Amino acid sequence: MALLMRPRYCHVLLPLLVLSALAAAGVAADAGGRGEGAGVERTYIVRVDADAKPSVYPTHAHWYEAAVLSAASAGDGGGGAGGWPEGGPLIHTYAAAFHGFSARMTPAAAAALSSSPGVAAVLPERVRRLATTRSPRFLGLLSSPPSALLADSDFGADLVVAVVDTGISPAHRSFHDRGLGPVPARWRGVCASGPGFPSSSCNRKLVGARFFSKGYEATSGRMNETAEVRSPLDTDGHGTHTASIAAGRYVFPASTLGYARGVAAGMAPKARLAAYKVCWVGGCFDSDILAAFDAAVADGVDVVSLSVGGVVVPYYLDAIAIGAFGATEAGIVVSASAGNGGPGGLTVTNVAPWMATVGAGSMDRAFPANVRLGDGQVLDGVSVYGGPALEPGKMYELVYAGASTGGGGGGGASSAADGYSASMCLDGSLDPAAVRGKIVVCDRGVNSRAAKGDVARRTGAVGMVLANGAFDGEGLVADCHVLPATAVGAAAGQRLRKYIASSTKQRPATGTIVFEGTHLGVHPAPVVAAFSARGPNPQSPEILKPDLIAPGLNILAAWPSGVGPAGIPSDTRRTEFNILSGTSMACPHVSGLAALLKAAHPTWSPAAIKSALMTTAYVRDNSNGTMVDESTGAVAGAFDFGAGHVDPMRAMDPGLVYDIASGDYVNFLCNLNYTEQNIRAITRRQADCRGARRAGHAGNLNYPSLSATFVAGGRAAATRTHFIRTATNVGGGRAVYRASVSAPEGCNVTVQPRQLAFRRDGQRLSFTVRVEAAAAAPGKRMEPGSSVVRSGALTWSDGRHVVRSPIVVTVQAPLQ
Repeated sequence: MALLMRPRYCHVLLPLLVLSALAAAGVAADAGGRGEGAGVERTYIVRVDADAKPSVYPTHAHWYEAAVLSAASAGDGGGGAGGWPEGGPLIHTYAAAFHGFSARMTPAAAAALSSSPGVAAVLPERVRRLATTRSPRFLGLLSSPPSALLADSDFGADLVVAVVDTGISPAHRSFHDRGLGPVPARWRGVCASGPGFPSSSCNRKLVGARFFSKGYEATSGRMNETAEVRSPLDTDGHGTHTASIAAGRYVFPASTLGYARGVAAGMAPKARLAAYKVCWVGGCFDSDILAAFDAAVADGVDVVSLSVGGVVVPYYLDAIAIGAFGATEAGIVVSASAGNGGPGGLTVTNVAPWMATVGAGSMDRAFPANVRLGDGQVLDGVSVYGGPALEPGKMYELVYAGASTGGGGGGGASSAADGYSASMCLDGSLDPAAVRGKIVVCDRGVNSRAAKGDVARRTGAVGMVLANGAFDGEGLVADCHVLPATAVGAAAGQRLRKYIASSTKQRPATGTIVFEGTHLGVHPAPVVAAFSARGPNPQSPEILKPDLIAPGLNILAAWPSGVGPAGIPSDTRRTEFNILSGTSMACPHVSGLAALLKAAHPTWSPAAIKSALMTTAYVRDNSNGTMVDESTGAVAGAFDFGAGHVDPMRAMDPGLVYDIASGDYVNFLCNLNYTEQNIRAITRRQADCRGARRAGHAGNLNYPSLSATFVAGGRAAATRTHFIRTATNVGGGRAVYRASVSAPEGCNVTVQPRQLAFRRDGQRLSFTVRVEAAAAAPGKRMEPGSSVVRSGALTWSDGRHVVRSPIVVTVQAPLQ
């Protein structure tokens, strides 16, 4: 009835902004690729030219609704309105970071809408997933007296960090407001209320909170309010954890089940927080994420922290990239997680150059829980199990859940279910008679690590060893298991399975788990976490991603009082802090550090802040070797750690920065051969690409790293390219910087000029880097489709500052 009572308006023809062929193809392919018929509705996000609103419509919302109705009529033969909610077809409208709306419609209606007047782009919605304290001290921020970065930034006071996540637990001690001044007068946000979250939940620390569920519910149906709440309250834990990493207050004592005892603190302890809840049981939906970006820009935040990842698509079809561009243009730093798809290559997400893409590394802290076998072997493992331990001195029988029932030594742990399900310890797959009173070995994969332990416990096992597979390598994550359990690497897992397979009924395999608590001063550290997503950049290899890494392995941070530390429903334990791992944890470290830098340098742009963090990052560990890859133990490279591991103390005074303006990003998009309509979908501005394409290539974006990709073959013995960069002096007055180059193996790199003489602060000087790469080593032939990656660095120094940019050269062999 409400829909019928809404006023309708005539369709007014205006100059058409035609959707690009690629974007149109994206709409069509999206429908066809899922096997959806023309009548199946889904959510689309529509970018419009805000200035194209016909005057007959009193508001943009009226225009948007009329456009959807018209498209539904044209695309669906007069139907298409029956499935809309009572409030009408619109889900969200956007006006700050993005101009447009989201709505449910059929693919046919979306295709019709794409050719409507004033429509710049139509994006099919995608579902994102979360990319899941010692760190302040490890980063040099906890000291007495306070570090220069904390002192000069006043601990981030009056900066607002937006955390786009699962909400927040407002009563946690990490978010108290004692000693903070008034809420900044420029703040325009609200404290949305709902179940478990009265409007009084906000304070001078948590200055705002919102939730966005319309996109989620439009696709998944009305939420089950017995399982989740329609408010900013965090019932998952992820959002509370990431918020406290970015800007939690000092809390002592802090620990998780007795592990990692000490002071918990965020990167910017006096910065203000604004929570934007967009992630629900069914995932994080693009239309809701974009609504959060839009609200954050309108509210007046300074930093957006986004620990959410997903598929990589062209930037003009990527709602996160589009929302982040609008935020960046408003002067907001956007920090995003790189994703947890490692250690494989081409797994990095959130790759737009206007975002800081953060991978994960370890700290010099570990939680060893080793497996001692009956034959004397000791297998290294990790765990933060905090319940009753196994009986000291007792050796328990070991069973491998994947062993065939009725087989040889060690027996089988599977029930009637297949051996594969049992090997993964999936629900219902274990035979209670085979595992009762024993330690069961479960393979990693399919269900969560904590869920495997819960299955083992409910089946009667006294303990669990979680064994990595070959793909996981040697990367280990410490979990708060619900029974005595530990995780071991791929090599140890193979030894363990072999030991069990060689046992007999007369001499069964036995072992126990020895929990050693918290160890500090671990070497080497940092290492690149095995799960941390890797480059190269799937969308634009000219931009090295990830940008850098930060602590993301076994991070202690705040946790809601109503959620068990294992994150599974059966866990009734409660803890004020929890230890989690993921690039989700690395991202808010950089978000909080960006707030500190912005507080200390209020005139710096988002690109300048990111540049400072990247060019001062380090690549050597505490053993004075190049950082290694946790999954293999081999030396890591730029596709693993980007520019290196963040070093906040050096970032405070970087000497030089590589600044980027909005127009530079437009030129970059031009050089990706995007159409003008593709570019307008991202930037909200008309683009004239003729000058940009004549002047250079995508690699000439003024980025703090340099990446070139060549295709081998042809008559030329070598391949060449050049990079133009412009450095801005922020080191304070006159300075002379001299270049030094560590050229990638087999490459010749020259810099012109090799000296930059700055006369004043803020002065900009340009230079050119020329790279010549041999196609292959002499006498060697590259296999079709193979590639060789070589890394080096360009360093500028004035004797006080060291400004480092990685150089990555990839030579690819043709497929044929």
